Amino acid sequence: MADIVNEEDIQQLVSNHELFAFINNKYGSPPAWARPQGFISLSKIILEQQVSLASANAHFLKLNSFVKDFTPEAILQLSDEEMRNCQISRQKSTYLRSLASAILAGLITLEELAFLSPLEVRKRLTALKGIGDWTADIYLMFCLGEKDVFPTGDIAVINTVKELTGATTREEINLLTAKWKPLRSLAAYFLWHYYLQKRNRISP
Repeated sequence: MADIVNEEDIQQLVSNHELFAFINNKYGSPPAWARPQGFISLSKIILEQQVSLASANAHFLKLNSFVKDFTPEAILQLSDEEMRNCQISRQKSTYLRSLASAILAGLITLEELAFLSPLEVRKRLTALKGIGDWTADIYLMFCLGEKDVFPTGDIAVINTVKELTGATTREEINLLTAKWKPLRSLAAYFLWHYYLQKRNRISP
């Protein structure tokens, strides 16, 4: 897995773009956020959709402590009531079961994704119920270490771009982020870092 946060890339981004020099001077470089590949990480990302990370983490911990092993088989054995007791919504229960079923049916093999292009990874992930571009982006970045992904569906990242650059429309933001290639993942890490540090939070 590639290292998104490394000194050479940081220096390139900071040297070429005043925005990242500003963030680096104010808060330093971002942590090397990374997660292992596989079912557990992808399940956690699904739980993080459209809720606070604190809530998602609490729900994951409750679910993880309830099952003996966090596996596709274990998730499919849970009843609706057991999912509710673990604070998993009906919608996200459906998504987790869909992912688990797809893995057991051989429709997707998460271990293979590391050997595929980002475009193919996105295609395979978004073919699954409940997985859209944001979930695919986060998996590509945090789990596969892809260096040129920009999560345009992430509210924190987009709001930070708007705050620091004055860009407001999707077209303006797309034109701006295109200048950050081929290090858009690192750019996003800097933007998360700024967002979190300003609010005295720790992780994205």
